[in-house]
Amino acid sequence: MKRKIVLRATALVILASLACSTTEFVSTWRSPTAQPLRLAGTKVVAVFMSKNESVRRHAEDAMAREISKRGAQGVPSYTVIDERLIRDEKFARSAFERLGFAGSVVMRVVGNQTQVTYTPSYWTAYPYYGHFWGGYWGWGWGSVYAPGYLATDQVVSVETLIYSLRQDQLVWAGVSRTIDPSNVDSFIEELAGAITDQMKSDGLLS
Repeated sequence: MKRKIVLRATALVILASLACSTTEFVSTWRSPTAQPLRLAGTKVVAVFMSKNESVRRHAEDAMAREISKRGAQGVPSYTVIDERLIRDEKFARSAFERLGFAGSVVMRVVGNQTQVTYTPSYWTAYPYYGHFWGGYWGWGWGSVYAPGYLATDQVVSVETLIYSLRQDQLVWAGVSRTIDPSNVDSFIEELAGAITDQMKSDGLLS
């Protein structure tokens, strides 16, 4: 059985994984009026919505690094607004405008479930039993019994929203599924790569 990570809105337990994670989009949307984004020289705030402050900080650090890799200056929102004021929308807006953020990348876990897959056993026999050589020996080694087994995967669904703060407009949105993410950093890195590829495909990034 694979060891796995459980990522929740209230807790994050990293156990390690024996398999590579895989990310795919369940759905995506882009604004019909959105123009290709120009990231160079802009400041983009990374927001990870979680009630667990340590999860929020770790995820936002990873998000900010990925944003900066793509040409903008990524800034974790926790460095601007601490957990005591995070729900104060008026304060948040004032802080973001004061610091001149051009955009925001927001992530929120919207699903976390265990997926169980059963692989059945097989067994056959028949006419090869009559002779040892030229019969059972060759057939037997080629038909060794393999017991059925259960494989357990953790599937994490994340909602990602990209806003133009200058226009206060949603530019792009997507819901993704990742199977067995191994840790926060690699999880965010893989998700950021998938988002970048999808946005390029949608004509929002050059």
